[in-house]
Amino acid sequence: MRGATLGSPSKKGGRSRAAAAGRPAYGRILLKLSGEALMGGRQYGIDEKVLEALSAEIREVAALGVGIALVIGGGNIFRGINTSREYGIDRASADYMGMLATVINCLALQERLERDGVTTRVMSAIEMRAIAEPYIRRRALRHLEKGRVVIFAAGTGNPYFTTDTAAALRAMEINADAILKATKVDGVYDRDPKADRRAKKFRELTYIDVLQRNLKVMDATAVSLCMDNSLPIVVFDLTKRGNIVRAVLGEEIGTVVRGGR
Repeated sequence: MRGATLGSPSKKGGRSRAAAAGRPAYGRILLKLSGEALMGGRQYGIDEKVLEALSAEIREVAALGVGIALVIGGGNIFRGINTSREYGIDRASADYMGMLATVINCLALQERLERDGVTTRVMSAIEMRAIAEPYIRRRALRHLEKGRVVIFAAGTGNPYFTTDTAAALRAMEINADAILKATKVDGVYDRDPKADRRAKKFRELTYIDVLQRNLKVMDATAVSLCMDNSLPIVVFDLTKRGNIVRAVLGEEIGTVVRGGR
């Protein structure tokens, strides 16, 4: 049984009933961030201004009474599969290195959230007790029940699995009502909107649509897992201030993937 859904996701006049009433459409969410999202205008690493804006939005969502968990990628620091191909490092070793990069990002966001008064726990799939709690599902649920923000680090703890798959897995385990996939574009398109002005944006897709058209929402393993468990994926633009809150309220700000099993 998933976290309590506080508002109906059905639409009326382009907005959900929950958004029209100013209440959350979801009782518990998993927010998936790419590591690149933390770079801002930089070429590498973490932009403090991005952390500051992200922390402020998470604080707003928490104030609505919504349970929040996050999974963050590590591509702003290290990308395992690319390194494996380019430098000949064993793929498993490169993936473990990428997992450590996610831990750095998680600790950076935790520090910013705690500074802003948001109680946060980092839970790592790879044990490193000096800096993070080991991932234990029941403990994660208890943190969420107490109103703490939980950040899941080190992916699934296994090589060959992406942080997208980790996000889908953790979302199921914590009984989330939806995955919010934050990107640098305002939804899912049939082609790259930055390269082709004729690109068509989808407001809603089925899981099968995503898999058959090979649309770049999440990797196929993650999408299949969401499909098998009927977990909606909301893809939206993180760079626009206030969009996390809008997504939680059920406003139409991006693309929703659901249904069509």
